[in-house]
Amino acid sequence: MPKRRDEVAMTDDEIWSFIEGQKIVQVATINRDGTPHLVPLWFAIVDGDIVLETFTKSQKVKNLERDPRLTLLLEEGILYEELRGVSIYGTAELVKDVEKVHGLHMAVLKRNTEIPEEVLEKATLSMAPKKTAIVIKAHRTISWDHRKLGGTY
Repeated sequence: MPKRRDEVAMTDDEIWSFIEGQKIVQVATINRDGTPHLVPLWFAIVDGDIVLETFTKSQKVKNLERDPRLTLLLEEGILYEELRGVSIYGTAELVKDVEKVHGLHMAVLKRNTEIPEEVLEKATLSMAPKKTAIVIKAHRTISWDHRKLGGTY
């Protein structure tokens, strides 16, 4: 008899389709004292990697400078039989080059806002020196789609 985990796991195509349909990812980094630091962020997908952007002085960047390991969670559903999600374990590549940050910041904002590109261009250019982009290098992905159980537990 197959394990329940095997029954609800998504295929790679299903995983990426699910991720592309989400707007927010929960990002967990490791604080200095070992506790998790968990925050929701917008993201983009660039060259097959999930990309984030944030202020360089943020706690998540400080944590990732010290320890690049992180976990991402994307999930949806209220009732058990509709729960779906993807958890990604990986490491962060911190991008601080202003020109590269600008491009990645643009990708995140273009994906998540309806602000005209020329307005975004100006805003991200002025903000890029204070920002860090985070490229996620996934090492392990776990997924679940309880809809595959057909309403059974």
